[in-house]
Amino acid sequence: MTAAQFLARIQKELPAAALLLGPEAYDRRRIKEALLARFPEDAVTQRDLGEAEMAEVLDDARSLSLFAADRLIWVSNAEAALPRGRVDSEDTDAEGEGGAGVSPLPGYLKDPTPGVTLVFEAAKFDFEGDEKRKQERVRKFYAGISEVVELRRYSAHEARSEAEMLAKRAKMRLEPSGLDLLVEALGADMARISVEIEKLALYAGDRVVSADDIAALAPEARVTTIFALVNALGRRDRARALEILDTLTREGEYLPLALAFLSTQFRMALAAREAGLKSAQQIQGHFTRMGLPMWGSRADQIYQTLAKFEKPQLDRALKLIFDADRGLRDARPDDRIVMEQFVLKLTA
Repeated sequence: MTAAQFLARIQKELPAAALLLGPEAYDRRRIKEALLARFPEDAVTQRDLGEAEMAEVLDDARSLSLFAADRLIWVSNAEAALPRGRVDSEDTDAEGEGGAGVSPLPGYLKDPTPGVTLVFEAAKFDFEGDEKRKQERVRKFYAGISEVVELRRYSAHEARSEAEMLAKRAKMRLEPSGLDLLVEALGADMARISVEIEKLALYAGDRVVSADDIAALAPEARVTTIFALVNALGRRDRARALEILDTLTREGEYLPLALAFLSTQFRMALAAREAGLKSAQQIQGHFTRMGLPMWGSRADQIYQTLAKFEKPQLDRALKLIFDADRGLRDARPDDRIVMEQFVLKLTA
C-alpha cells in the first residue's frame, strides 16, 4: 500500500504490525508523526535491530505496561534481523531458514499482543537497480506482516504536486517558476523540499516568494546563478560573466559541477537547434518524448540559450567546455583560473 493509504488506515484502526519498506524519508516522517499523535509519550518505545535481537523486541511487545493500555514500538534497521550474511541469499524467508535459525516473528504475528502496534522500518534498500533484489529478501523475511507500506521516491511531477500542497498549507504564495526551481534544484527530494518550504514560509511572510528568494535560501538552487552565467556568456558580457563566476567561487560552488551544468545546457540547446525546435513548448515536448521529462521553466532556459547562440557558436562553446574540463582534471589545477580562461575565450 502507499503512504497515503496507510495514513487513512490508521485513522480508523491501528494494525498489530506494519513494515515501512523503502528509502523515502518524507513519507516515513509523516507516518511516524501520525502514529506518535495516537499514543501518549510514555507509551512509545524506540528499538533498533542493529543493537537488539528480534526476540528482545517481541518480548517487549508481549510485556504488559503499568502505564498505558495501548503501546507503539517503533523498530528501526529492520534489515538487521535477517540471518547474518543472508540478505543477498535467494532462500532467505520469513522463517529465517537456511541454517541460521528460526525467526520468532511469525509466531508472534499469529497471536499479537492486543493494543500493541509494532512498526518495522526498513529504509536501507531502494526499489530499483542493484538494491531491488536485496529489498525483496527483506520483504520475504517479513512476509507475515500484511501491512506493507512502500515508501517509493517521488517523481518530479509528484514532488511538485506535494510541494504545491505544502506551500498552500503553509499559506505561502510561491511563483510557479520558483516552485519548479525548488523541485529541480533539490532533485525531487521531498524531505528536503518540505524543510525548505518551512524556511521560505518564515522568510517571506505575506509577500510572494520568487525564484531569487529560493536561490538565496536553498544552496542547491545556485543553478539559477549558473544560468545567469549562461545568459551573460550569450550576450558576450565578459564583465558580468566574470562577476558571476566570482559569486559562484565565493559561495563555494564546485566549479567542475558548474561546468558540467553549462555543458548540459549547451548540448541540449544544440540538440534543440538541430531538431528545428522553435519554442519552449516544442523543446519540452521533444525531450519528454525522448524520455527526459522537463519542467516548463527548464525548457524556457534552453530556448533562451538557443536564441542567444547560433550553431557554430554552440559548437565552439562545447569545444571550449571540453578544453576547460580537461584543464580542471590536470594534476594541480586552479579551478578559478581555468574557468576565467574559458569565459575570456568564449566572450572574445
